[in-house]
Amino acid sequence: MNIHEYQAKEVLKGYGAPVASGVAITSADEAEAAAKQLPGPLYVVKSQIHAGGRGKGKFKELGPDAKGGVRLAKSVEEVVANAKDMLGNTLVTKQTGDAGKQVNRLYIEDGADIDRELYLSLLVDRTVGQIAFVASTEGGMDIETVAEETPEKILTLPIDPVAGVTAANAEELCNALKLGGAAKVDGMQLFPILYKAFVEKDMSLLEINPLIVMTDGHLRVLDAKVSFDGNALFRHDDIKALRDESEEDAKEIEASKYDLAYVALDGNIGCMVNGAGLAMATMDIIKLYGKEPANFLDVGGGASKEKVTAAFKIITADPNVKGILVNIFGGIMRCDVIAEGVVAAVKDVGLQVPLVVRLEGTNVEKGKAILNESGLAITAADDLDDAAQKIVAAVG
Repeated sequence: MNIHEYQAKEVLKGYGAPVASGVAITSADEAEAAAKQLPGPLYVVKSQIHAGGRGKGKFKELGPDAKGGVRLAKSVEEVVANAKDMLGNTLVTKQTGDAGKQVNRLYIEDGADIDRELYLSLLVDRTVGQIAFVASTEGGMDIETVAEETPEKILTLPIDPVAGVTAANAEELCNALKLGGAAKVDGMQLFPILYKAFVEKDMSLLEINPLIVMTDGHLRVLDAKVSFDGNALFRHDDIKALRDESEEDAKEIEASKYDLAYVALDGNIGCMVNGAGLAMATMDIIKLYGKEPANFLDVGGGASKEKVTAAFKIITADPNVKGILVNIFGGIMRCDVIAEGVVAAVKDVGLQVPLVVRLEGTNVEKGKAILNESGLAITAADDLDDAAQKIVAAVG
């Protein structure tokens, strides 16, 4: 689960991280009062959407010469003018795609005198099975670009889960970021704080880009992106309350109600598969034959008829879907249950696009019989390769 920047900063502030004062607003009428709560005279007006690249983004409605989604303002009047310009319009960034995202919230933040911009993040490093810091002096840039062009400027530092962030770890991070004086004192305190927040709140990503050294020598968290492990949210009612469903795909929200692992993609072949590995293989073979998957959808190992029906309805609700591939290997899951779910869903919502079904495993013959006797226009496949070729050919 993702949250907005202003929410992330509030979480980090609760642990003692240095963040600027700010006020979130949802209406331009609130902009003047929000700005007057801050010291000024420099303000930053920030679009709040679940996507990066806001500063370099462009508003669809304002033309190519308009300012981006993060703007400096030198007076309360400028804050108000920017709020009127930004709220309700669609911001397109490198992460939103061409559709962009409508800006429904702004964060009015006190400005900062910046000396240097740094990059800092925490993530789960699965290569070592530990939480790791990623630090670079190249803040404000795409870390992927830095990794590709100047990898020597990035430090990846795994943290021993028993010891936590030691003084030696903090010292190494300070050296990597070239912190001295007040900034180093702040860093020695900040790194353990961030690690504690990451662990206690079950985060999956904490990215600060940039972490700044101000002209007074102190550190400040200038931007913050936080994602949480959805499987751990039952432990964090306070975090669940921060969810903004308007920033999420409606189909993904519906899928979560049925405990389905669903991610919307840009292709036109809908996929319903059991098991994440098989789902990835199915997506890969669709691409191999020249088409793109419209989604990742794993119904799990023990799905019921009702769950399969819900999954099918979610796929067919996507107007981009021009064909559907159902690929099930019945180990724990029975093929006849899958077949019953598919037939029930097709009878309920209708079938407007080609449907190819490949079943293998437990009760496979019963499953095939259910499909064959349904009277529906369902194409059976012998194996995954055959299924992929048939659905790609059907879509054309």
